[in-house]
Amino acid sequence: MAGLTAAAVAAVCFLAYQASANVPADLKEKPRTPATAAPSISPSGGPKQPTADPLAVPANSGTGERVVYALADRRVWLVDAKGKATRTFPVMPSTVDPAPGTYGVTSRSGSVRGSDGVQIEHVVRFATAQDVAIGFSAAVDGSMPSPDPTKKTGGVRMKRADGDALWMFAVIGAKVVVVA
Repeated sequence: MAGLTAAAVAAVCFLAYQASANVPADLKEKPRTPATAAPSISPSGGPKQPTADPLAVPANSGTGERVVYALADRRVWLVDAKGKATRTFPVMPSTVDPAPGTYGVTSRSGSVRGSDGVQIEHVVRFATAQDVAIGFSAAVDGSMPSPDPTKKTGGVRMKRADGDALWMFAVIGAKVVVVA
């Protein structure tokens, strides 16, 4: 069954590539220049200012291979030794945040029950704050609900596929950089 699924996915990807490579010139999207770009309106009603690439690795996150966790963006980047993001994904922060700074992965657990009672997997712990262990994890049921604000929790939740990628990337001692 898995072989058939893999073959079907490969066939769809190949056909999509062929289709995109053979789009007639008159149907291809033409790059917009700033003078012809459609105006954008901000929530306040004024023109929206162009922003940097929201998926770019934060500039103040150090160098080398690392996991970057941006508190305000609720996002994690897996960054290779050359400083290039190999993956980025949204996360649901816990109720207790680590202070911005550089940490190392201190422990990992394949499967445990989280402090919120949810069964979790691929737990990667890297900090302690307010006597709470802080770490990345994915709920086995795939959920990413907002944590109960009345409880002190340290689980930074992500989707299971993202949890798998982080688990493979962030071994004991791996650098984790937390930015505001």
